[in-house]
Amino acid sequence: MKALFSRLLIAVLWLLHWLPLPALRLIGSGLGHLLYLLGKERREVALTNLRLCFPEKSEAERTLLAKAHFVAFSRAVIDRTLGWWASPERLKRVFRIQGAEHLHSPDGRPTIILAPHFVGLDAGGTMVTQQVQLCSIYSNQKNPVFNEQFLAGRQRFNQPLLLSRQDGMRRILKALKDGYPFYYLPDLDFGPKESIFVPFFGVQAATITGVSRLARLTHARVVPCITRQVADGYETVIMPPLENFPGASVEADTAFINRFIESQVLNMPEQYFWLHKRFKTRPAGEQRYYK
Repeated sequence: MKALFSRLLIAVLWLLHWLPLPALRLIGSGLGHLLYLLGKERREVALTNLRLCFPEKSEAERTLLAKAHFVAFSRAVIDRTLGWWASPERLKRVFRIQGAEHLHSPDGRPTIILAPHFVGLDAGGTMVTQQVQLCSIYSNQKNPVFNEQFLAGRQRFNQPLLLSRQDGMRRILKALKDGYPFYYLPDLDFGPKESIFVPFFGVQAATITGVSRLARLTHARVVPCITRQVADGYETVIMPPLENFPGASVEADTAFINRFIESQVLNMPEQYFWLHKRFKTRPAGEQRYYK
């Protein structure tokens, strides 16, 4: 019964992709407002994150920002149907990319694509996979029907190499050395293992050091990839490689990456992934922030 319901839901999503974008955005907005009202736990997570990162804002301002985030997040969920099923011609109109030339290394060095967790992350991934055959980390979904669809959606263009997080650093290193650009999402709290504490908006955050370590081991270029949700679709900007990176130490590099992500969050604060418990892991003796 669960599998049947899941397949019916996938069928409904498939039907949605035929709708014009304004209709999809209207559905996404309604879903976002509903999730804000009903999703008490995630609402509190978002508001806690915003209190920690923007203490200078009033509670009313942070509440408006949280509501805007739920809407942007839900729109991105609905818009994902386009990445999964829309024709390449339609995708070119709705998903647009700038700076794609930076994905190609002129000197043959490996490339790490630094992709922070904005709501347009999946749209950005779709655009990048249309440009290059990349490698990325994939987390299996608990629902096998959804897992099958997520995999199919992410493998739609150029047969990307998807690795499990359990595959470890060795598989990623091999992929980079084999010439796959690595689409890397480094800004979630994965616990104390392989993480260090560096500030994120002034709060000590457990942050994985993979960007620095991979760049040091492979002499890779680090190319930021930022995707913005806009009124008529998504815009992905591939920036030039970071200069003087890696730097003096892994710790300095990791703090630099967090500062870079902060600068991008300030450009579109409602679109950063505030639903994640970014500060769940605490230094010894510090209070916990989430219930």
